[in-house]
This record gives sequence, C-alpha cells and structure tokens, in this order.
Amino acid sequence: MRKAVTDQADGLRRLMAATPGKRVAVVGCEGLGVAGFTRNLAAALVQEGKDVLLIDERDAVQPAGIQGDGRLLLVHAELDPHGALSPWAARSDHILVVLQARAASIKASYACIKGLHHAHALQRLRVLVEGAADAAEAQRILANLAEAGWRYLSLALEPAGWVRADPHLARAQRLNATVVDAFGSSPAAQDYRQVASGLLQWPQPRTLERGRLPAAEAPTGRQVAFAPCMHALN
Repeated sequence: MRKAVTDQADGLRRLMAATPGKRVAVVGCEGLGVAGFTRNLAAALVQEGKDVLLIDERDAVQPAGIQGDGRLLLVHAELDPHGALSPWAARSDHILVVLQARAASIKASYACIKGLHHAHALQRLRVLVEGAADAAEAQRILANLAEAGWRYLSLALEPAGWVRADPHLARAQRLNATVVDAFGSSPAAQDYRQVASGLLQWPQPRTLERGRLPAAEAPTGRQVAFAPCMHALN
C-alpha cells in the first residue's frame, strides 16, 4: 500500500501545474485546535479523488514559495495577536471557521468572526460545527450564527456542515490515523465525507486574483501532501 503522506519536496514538485487550485484557510478561534479537523477533511477529500496539500502555519520552516497549482490547498491558518490572518492565508478562495457545539466556543467564535470581518473587509465566511449531538443541534447553531452575522455585521455566514460527537474520533487519534481511514463507517467519518463533498461544490470566487505571490507572502508552515486513492497515514 502506498503511503498517504509524501515528503515535502515531492509535494512541492507536484504543485507546479499550470492551472490554479482551490485554497481553503481553516481557522479555529480562541485557541481551538483544528489540526485533527484538517487531517480528517484532507483524508475525506482524498477519498473523493483529490490531491490535497496541507499547510500548517503554526510550524515555521523554510519558505516554500508556492506560486500556483492544480491541487487543493488546505491551510491550517494561524491568527496573529490582533486576530487577523497572514497575508497569504487571507488570499484564500474560502475561509472556514470551525467551532465547537458549546456556548463558550460559539460566543468566542462569533467575536473571532467579527475580528476577521473587520480586519479583512470580508463579505462572507464558511462556518462548521464540531461535536454536535445531532444534525438538528448543528443546524440550529449555524442558523443562529448566520442570522447574527447578517443582522449585526452584514456578513454572510454560510454553513459548511457539521461533525457529530463520536468516540471513534478519539480512538482514531490514539492510532495516529484519521477517523475517515480507520473507521470509515462511523458517524464522524460519514460527516467528514459529506463536508468534503460539499466543499468541492463551493464556487471559485470570480474576483480573486491568483497571480504570483510576493516572496514575503509565501507560506512558511509545515507542508504535508495527500495523494488520491491512498488510505493510510503515518
């Protein structure tokens, strides 16, 4: 079986395609870690037949200088002390805020969304709920956020889906694997595949300029490439 994670040099070589790919910045507000979420989402996208490159902005390494690609870039975005995205992450096609189905997380995430809106003059954001008891709870949270965002910020908060609370997530983490690969029939794995399928339907913003990035805006995070039709993680 081929490995799902390839070395950084190979991942960068595979990025040199002529056409631009979709870039999604994933944000966890108020210290919410989204590393597990991005790994699981990447694995679900791989099962959809996509090449995915994960970029983790938390880990500073040598600048990669990615100019353009035909792959899907999934960025674990790191906010600065003022709650803003890096210049590179801010130029993503889509910004996805992940929050937990808890009152404290919802409140903190709304404040974070407000900061992102003001820092980058955003007109829309995608929002996803993790740890929901069921679909009804997640839909209620997303609907309330969307109403508040539009009423008070004139900001479109578009639902990106949800991931239900599932003990298989912790079991997969102990195995150093994704729940999508290790427990493919679990509720969480099903939710991740649903999120991935929906993400692939998100329209590409028409106004975004996807030319070459200045060197100062090159991503400096750890990079892990996911290739299609591979189902094991290191």
